[in-house]
Amino acid sequence: MQKKVFISPKKYIQGAGVLNQIGEEVAKIGKAPLVLSDSNVWGITGSTVEESFKASGTSYFYEEFTGESSTTEMDRLTNVGKDKNADVVIGLGGGKTIDTAKAVGDALGIPVVVAPTTASTDAPTSSLSVVYSDDGVFEGYKFYNKNPDLVLIDSKVVVGAPIFLLASGMGDAMATLVEARASQKRNSDTMAGGKATLAAQAIAEKAEEVLFDQGIAAYRAAKQGLVTPQVEAIIEANTLLSGLGFENGGVAAAHAVHNGFTALEGEVHRLTHGQKVAYGVLTQLVLEGYSETEILRYANFFKEIELPTTLKDLHLEDATYEDLLKIGELATIEGETSHNMNPELTPEQIADAILAVNEITTA
Repeated sequence: MQKKVFISPKKYIQGAGVLNQIGEEVAKIGKAPLVLSDSNVWGITGSTVEESFKASGTSYFYEEFTGESSTTEMDRLTNVGKDKNADVVIGLGGGKTIDTAKAVGDALGIPVVVAPTTASTDAPTSSLSVVYSDDGVFEGYKFYNKNPDLVLIDSKVVVGAPIFLLASGMGDAMATLVEARASQKRNSDTMAGGKATLAAQAIAEKAEEVLFDQGIAAYRAAKQGLVTPQVEAIIEANTLLSGLGFENGGVAAAHAVHNGFTALEGEVHRLTHGQKVAYGVLTQLVLEGYSETEILRYANFFKEIELPTTLKDLHLEDATYEDLLKIGELATIEGETSHNMNPELTPEQIADAILAVNEITTA
């Protein structure tokens, strides 16, 4: 039996200053929230969160997230939540903090609130986590029975973050339609657990449309710390449209190539999720046989917002073919999303496509 499935968070709130409302919104969900955040993010947002909870008459527990969405950290924070009798968990920060909060919420069977401080990934709305080793090597995905209960993203906080994070979100979001289209060609199942709906397809298309139309203007405005209609559109595209689009529309080779990059040591390891996904998008377009003109349409957009389009940008200009094969091997392991596009992809084909992208973008 073929079935179409569409899943989403219960509530999404976006706007300049909405972090001030987190206490009021969380009070509708639970009375003993556990807030997870790294020390840097807490230094920037902690006082706002504290004042908001005070105003709503809700007490909370804060626990520092140590930086990696690994099983070790997920288990540690689950035990903290258990000890505190938390009845809601809040992930305040970037993608790895958010993914860890979702794991804690699932393990404890309590609601999850996501408060992203960047628009750098499409993690906030989804019902899954990306799991890494303690050393940051991709290990797999954890899937949950439901999406977050609330996603609350403050646009003013987002533009206060380093600009490369907003660009990273655009790299991640640009994969949405590219991957959904490839996945749907093979009628592959989505991460929602069924076939893609028309709604998912429309959302993925809208995400790409907004990126090409508003992305460069938003990047320039956000660089100056400005919240403009273009910035709001891109925050929504990076977070809501991309989140709903990837989970319900289908994931393919772009993210598999990103995961493959985690097999290598060195500077590439320090690049963001979206920076590596951007190169993965170009690699997937080569693998699908798109024209150079079409590939350059994406590459030129990435260049305008300073995302990697060459091996030098990835700090891989000295990588050997054997190094690229390691990327290809991890990108084509059993269960990887590259199989949604082409289950017969080989490590050599991935390595060759990575090199081909470099030739096209440096020509």
